[in-house]
Amino acid sequence: MSELFTADWMNALKDEWNNEPGVKDKLAEIGFNSVITCGYKNEEDPRGVFIVENGECISAGDWDGETPDWDMRAAPNDWRKWVTKGIGMAGMGMAYASGKLKFKTGDYGAMMKNPKMAGPFVKSFGLMKNIDTTW
Repeated sequence: MSELFTADWMNALKDEWNNEPGVKDKLAEIGFNSVITCGYKNEEDPRGVFIVENGECISAGDWDGETPDWDMRAAPNDWRKWVTKGIGMAGMGMAYASGKLKFKTGDYGAMMKNPKMAGPFVKSFGLMKNIDTTW
């Protein structure tokens, strides 16, 4: 078991990501490269980092000052709900519209308008359910 956003947890997500063609391969088709960070809304810095090159996560772990292209934040209880139950496209839209999911960096609206990015993004959230997470 790993605590959310620790290096162990982020590396488990990396493995899930790289083993899911609906995420890795679909993002490779569009040449997706990004530094993705995540953490809690009430904290200045993100906790975890996820580096993607051509759709594949090549590195994951504790955030160490990397400049994110995408920085996702939510309250611990919201993360817990999404990690344990998952979230679909409609739920993602509601979470964003209600302010439960914040992007300190990155253009959520532009991403969701691009089906080649939106589908894999939502699917990547579903991968979190596969990680044995402690709270």
